[in-house]
Formats: sequence, structure tokens, C-alpha cells
Amino acid sequence: MDVVDVVDATDPVDPTVPVDPAGSLDPADPDDTARRLRDTAEELQLVVSLMVRHLRTASAGSGLTLGQVSVLRRLDREGPRTITELARAERIRPQSLNSTVAALRAGGHVERAAHPTDGRRKVIALTDRGRRVAAERQEAGRGRLADLMARRLAPAEQQTVAEAVPLLRRLAEA
Repeated sequence: MDVVDVVDATDPVDPTVPVDPAGSLDPADPDDTARRLRDTAEELQLVVSLMVRHLRTASAGSGLTLGQVSVLRRLDREGPRTITELARAERIRPQSLNSTVAALRAGGHVERAAHPTDGRRKVIALTDRGRRVAAERQEAGRGRLADLMARRLAPAEQQTVAEAVPLLRRLAEA
């Protein structure tokens, strides 16, 4: 059973209601604001982990980890990158990224190519197979999330989620 299946879709959550449903927090009080932010952060952490599970489910069967799929999708969006550039963008150490790239190379998803302006450096580039897999995984994840939103959220809630995405992106890219 999917975790989302235990949510009662007939009892929609009002996104305008703060995390403090009892109304005991004063937004003007810095201590209450800090407590509200911690509570929100805790809830967001739980929600993000559940969303990752949905994406893993959508990615199952490809034989790739979410980290590998993330690298493929980034290369597809941004073009060839050095290991250092990829590691910085993925927010991991270059040493960790080396093992991810090695697995992707072994699977024929990426290749090393000459840097366009610096012959001493190499970039990681997608192969045709890598480009195809990136597109398939993107569509699988997008389809999974779109289906969940369509089934579980009212149109107004769907709009609220759409409006929250830029805010979540700012947090993720901080």
C-alpha cells in the first residue's frame, strides 16, 4: 500500500491553515515563530522523504539509483559538465560523483569527452542511451507525481502546490 493511500482524500488539508492548528502560536513572538519554523521544517522533511519514495517507485526497474538519474537529467538539461561542476550542482563530493559517473559509463549512459575550451580537462556527456533513459525517467517521475496530484488534490490545492514550487526550489538551491 502506498503511504499516500492512507490519506483520506475527503478530508482535504486547507493550505492556508498554519502548522499550529490549535492557534496557540503568536506570529509576532520570535520564540513562537522559531517553534513554528521548526515544526514546519519537521513536517517538510517527512513530506520530502515520502515524495522521494514516490520518485524511487517511478524509477524502479531502470536499474539506476536516484543519484544516477539526477546526473543524467542534469546533463540532459545543462549539457556536458566536468566532474567538479556536476558535483557542485548535485551538492556532493567529487569523489562520490566519480563512482556515480563510473557506473553510468559502465552502463553506456555517459562518456568522457574533451573540454570545448581546455584540452587538459574532460567533460561528462550523455550518450544517446543516456539521453533516452533521462527522458524516460523524467516522464515516469512526472507522470507519477501528476497522477498523485490529480487523484489526491482538489483543483485549488493543485494550484497551491504549483505556487509553492518556486519557494521550495529556493530552499533546495540555497
